[in-house]
This record gives sequence, C-alpha cells and structure tokens, in this order.
Amino acid sequence: MKKNLFKKMIAVLLAMTMLGAAVPFTATGAPSTGVDYTIVNPYEDVDWENWGQYKANLHTHSLVSDGKEHFADMVERHYELGYDILAMTDHGTVDRSWTDLNINPGLTFAMNIKTFGSNPIPLTPERFEQISSGADRGGRGMLRAPYGIEHNAAAFNNTHVNSLFADWGDGYLGGTSYYDHILRGVEDAGGLSFINHPGEYTGARKDNTDDAYDTSNIRYDYIVKKFTTLFRNYESCVGMEIINKNDSRTKNDRKLWDLLLADVIPTGRNIFGFGNSDAHYLDAIDTNWNVMLMPSNTVENLRICMEKGAFFAASHNIRNPKELKRLEDETGLTLGETWDADRTLPKPEVTNITVDNREDRIAITAVNHETIHWIADGQVIQIGGTIDLDNFTGKLGSYVRAEIWGEGGILYSQPFILEYEGAPTAETFFFFDFGWILHYFENLFYRLVEASVILSSLQSWALKD
Repeated sequence: MKKNLFKKMIAVLLAMTMLGAAVPFTATGAPSTGVDYTIVNPYEDVDWENWGQYKANLHTHSLVSDGKEHFADMVERHYELGYDILAMTDHGTVDRSWTDLNINPGLTFAMNIKTFGSNPIPLTPERFEQISSGADRGGRGMLRAPYGIEHNAAAFNNTHVNSLFADWGDGYLGGTSYYDHILRGVEDAGGLSFINHPGEYTGARKDNTDDAYDTSNIRYDYIVKKFTTLFRNYESCVGMEIINKNDSRTKNDRKLWDLLLADVIPTGRNIFGFGNSDAHYLDAIDTNWNVMLMPSNTVENLRICMEKGAFFAASHNIRNPKELKRLEDETGLTLGETWDADRTLPKPEVTNITVDNREDRIAITAVNHETIHWIADGQVIQIGGTIDLDNFTGKLGSYVRAEIWGEGGILYSQPFILEYEGAPTAETFFFFDFGWILHYFENLFYRLVEASVILSSLQSWALKD
C-alpha cells in the first residue's frame, strides 16, 4: 500500500515538473498571459541583402507655381545631392514632363507675381536622359515620380494634398477646409495621395504646449475625427506628412499621427508617415526625405512601396522640445529645444528588420545611430533594437512603431499593426465636415464663371485650355 502511494506521489511530481516546463515565461521570468499576437509587418517582403534603399523627396516646388527656382535647377540640385527619386509637385499643376513643362499661366502669375516673366526653365531632353539613366553618376539614375501635384492651391488654410500616378486635378484651385473632393478624385482616377503638413491646417504649429491635439478640446476633437474619417473613407490616401521643411509647422504632427493610428488601424488599414522637404528654394532641399526599399528603382516598384509602407520617413530636424528631451534622456547628449543634424555625419540606416510572430518579437538592426525607441499610443515603451510584446501585455493598443535616431539624422519606421484577441475595436461616431459648406460655395462660384463668356475665356487662358 505504501509502495503504491509512493509511486503515485512520484507520478504527480513528474507530471507537475513536465507541466511547469511547458509553461512559457517572459524575459522577466513571469508566466506569460498567453496573448497570441499577430504582427503585421510593412517590411515583410523586403530583401535586406539585395534590395536598394532609395532616397526620395515627394514634395517639391518651382517657378511653375510658388517656388523661387527654375524647374531645371530644382531637379539638378536633388540629383547633385544624391536623390534617387523626385516628385515635382507644383500647386494646381500636374507634372506631365520634365522637358515640356505643363504650365497654367494664370496660376503661375498669381502665385509668383514677383518673378512673373521668368518662364520656368525645363530640362533638355538630352539632360533628362542623362539624369534618368545616371550616365554621369555611375549609372544611378534619378526617377521622375509621375504626375506629381499639390492640390487645393487656393486653400486659405493649406488643406493641401499631394498625389502621384494619376493625371488628375490640373488647374483646380479650391478646397478650403475640405479634403474629400481631392481624395475622392485621386482615388477614382487610380492615383495615390498623402496629406501634407496637417499642422498648418489644424493650427497646432502654433501650439507649444502639451495641449496640442488634446481631444478634450472641442476644436482638436473635431480635427482628429475629421482626419480619422478621411483615412477610413479613402484607402488610396496612404498616409500623411509627419515632418515637413524644418519641422516648425509639423512639430506636433507625430502626436496627431499616433492619435489617428489608434482610431484607424482597428478598421483594418494603416497610415504611413512621410518626410518631405517641400522645398521652394535650393537651400531648403534635403531637410527631410524618404528611404524607399525596393528591388529596383522603377515607377511600378515606387507605387508598391508606397502602398505597402516599405519605407522610412527621415529628417535632419526636430522642433518638438518634448521629443528632444526624451532623446537627451536616452543618449545623455545635450540637444536643446530645437535640433538640426550635423550633415557631415553619416545618417542612420536600418540594415534589417525581423518579426518573430511565434515569440511576439520585433528586432531592428541599424548603423550610425545612438538610440532606437518604440512607441505605442504615443508613449515610448521600450528602448533598444528589440521589443518583446509579451513584456507589455495589457499596455498595448493596435500598433507599435520605432524611431531610429543618430547625430546625423532620424528615421521613423512605419507602424507594425498588432492583431490579437481583445485588441481595440473601431469607434463609431457621427461626423459632419463643415468644410463641405465652403466647398459648396466654391463650386457655385466655379459654375458662375463657366456660365460667363468673359470669365470662362479668362479661365481658359489661365489654365492654358
């Protein structure tokens, strides 16, 4: 009897030991809660060993609209600075060619009165061929991103949108406070779009406090709901500029990005962050850019890259004191309330991203950087190249994203979507866009112009019809 009891005790202890060995543990040694994350990786298809990392600026101006430099000079300067991809996006004017410029005379005159008469100089066909092929740059050509345009040229508060890949919107001026007309038109025409420098429209560029985009404020709540609705409704609007020019007007727009990600990702789509110089002068080029990860530098691959989010936004500037204080704490460096990178130093470069869905882990390896931190719902939750999601169960929402900072620049990863049981669900709300009222009166004005023989003739001249 005692012998049988002893055998039973041994069997129970053995079973408990085996059961204990089967219980997973987190890096801290605590038992896992058992949350099974599926990490949607925008860089999943990237072949890090064989694909190129192409430097792109997708927002540029010239004398065709309100830029202060000749068209050819803007192209040449980007080429000289090592850019691989350039979109010329003059206001209200579709870029159809770099050698035979599309010009709307009335718009050019209205936006550049001081330089009127200085006809924008295009590239010669021979020079365009050289730049496209990289004949004088070791065979590394610079790609013309097709049909670039910045819409809503006459918008009083800069409700500006850039689009590519669709010859649509040429000569259209309106759009004050109203984005839908442009986003719908681009989508119907088969193009892609992104929203430019939202802090200009929202007024957050003037907000130097933590109150920027605080949704307890009725104005900011309206703004966040407005952009949430736009991204939910227009899948071809792939993202927004999170940093523009020297960051003075976009300094709070990373916060807006995080708020929108929390609201939009539960509906099943992502929002990608862009960095662009929006250069109007030669010396404004190269403040911000994008690093596009592609097997080769072609128009087809550029579109796929933008649709999938296989790129990084990048910058030489930060104007947000809170972000800079965070970087000071992480690195021990003194950065101050504004930061401009030392452009003689090498820029950060990501060399690999691995996602392990079995272990719920994301790892980034990079060179030329001082720190990598991970952000969820606007808060830094992890410092270092690897994040183990199991360590943050109960503290995560719908995404994490990374920022890779070095003294030569900063890279912003696209968000990694987190799918799991108990993940946030999409909030439903009623939203009325008051910008529609202004849009209605703008359209009424345009119809009156078209009904007038004299005004319609002037319009035809202004738009070179």
